[in-house]
Amino acid sequence: MPEAAAACREITQWKKKKQPARRTVSQICPPPRRPLTVADIRPGMENERLGVVRDSMYQNPLIVKAELGKPRERSCSLPGINFNYGLYIRGTDGGVPAALGHWNVFKQQPTCPQELTRNYVAMNRGALKAGLTTARENFLYRRLNDIRISNQEDRHTKKEPPSLPPNMTFGIPSRPSTPFFDLLQHRYQQLWVQEQKAAQKAIKMEKKHKVILGKLYETRSCQLRKYKPPVKLDALWHMPHFQKVGRHLDTFPTEADRQRALKAHREEYAVRQGALRMGNYTHP
Repeated sequence: MPEAAAACREITQWKKKKQPARRTVSQICPPPRRPLTVADIRPGMENERLGVVRDSMYQNPLIVKAELGKPRERSCSLPGINFNYGLYIRGTDGGVPAALGHWNVFKQQPTCPQELTRNYVAMNRGALKAGLTTARENFLYRRLNDIRISNQEDRHTKKEPPSLPPNMTFGIPSRPSTPFFDLLQHRYQQLWVQEQKAAQKAIKMEKKHKVILGKLYETRSCQLRKYKPPVKLDALWHMPHFQKVGRHLDTFPTEADRQRALKAHREEYAVRQGALRMGNYTHP
């Protein structure tokens, strides 16, 4: 038994030696960086200056330079180690102990009797019956005859809130969800095509059942509008020794196309400009 106890004691001591020593917060977190001072400047540093040097120079962020391999100094002095950052809210209700010990009940303040509203209609009527018309006389009459509106009459003048159902939901209704399946299946396109087909079918049926009133006769104005004045074709002048010479260039594929083009040219002959009537139109 003594040997077993000695062995357990040795194992416990070995475990204590093996466990790392606990470090404090000040050992884990480095101390806050303080602004540079004249005493911290060493030869060869970036912030080394010539001439008169003051500590206030190293608290100006526009003058302080960043050291090589180190972050830039903020040039702001921090409070001491015992300073607590953040906003401290002082409790006025006693905190958790006060909440567990007793319960603060809100005491209702005594309500003062509400002053009744003046009945100016009745007072003006009474003053008018008494023959009082000036502002001074009305003021004195109201001081002597102070008529008030009773609570029962006041209820009729004030509007009561509208009665709402018990299961009424207040607020703005939410937007319905987007029908993604209809968009992917081109459902709206199919509906639009069906509507267009139905509209075209209705137009055709309307034209089919349209009543023809009768035969339309052409008046003289309609005939004159369609009339084309005949154009007198003058033969082109040719030199005598070129009259029997045929054409050397034919740009028409067939003789029928050539005759059709000449016919169209004769129809437009009257409205074209130029000596050969092949220029621009005389009207826009």
